[in-house]
Amino acid sequence: MNPYRITAGAVLLATLILTGCNGNKATPHTNAATGPSKAEETKPDEVAVERSKLSPADLVLVEAQEWCVVSTEERLGSMGPPIKLDIKGQAVFICCKGCKRKAEADPEKTLAKVEELKAKAKAQKEAKK
Repeated sequence: MNPYRITAGAVLLATLILTGCNGNKATPHTNAATGPSKAEETKPDEVAVERSKLSPADLVLVEAQEWCVVSTEERLGSMGPPIKLDIKGQAVFICCKGCKRKAEADPEKTLAKVEELKAKAKAQKEAKK
């Protein structure tokens, strides 16, 4: 085997692993504490389109959580359809496959973050009323 190919492959793999969710975003960053950025506000249909691929029951759960449990600056649906995980019998949604390992690594932390995100999403919805 050509050693340059091996090195190039290793560099590519390392880049993919290190960038995870932060590489090739479909929409700009948002912040769970402050809400969507101005750029995100102009493209809500992309998130709605991705979320429409979910079952009605999952859609209710995603809307209650609103943000990825790992990459909390990513709205669920901003990187494709949200991915559903089962953490200790509870549905948890992540923005992409890259977040799966972290979400499953510390179930207690993940479930606590879900509750925090749900409270923030609820407060944001009530503030808009």
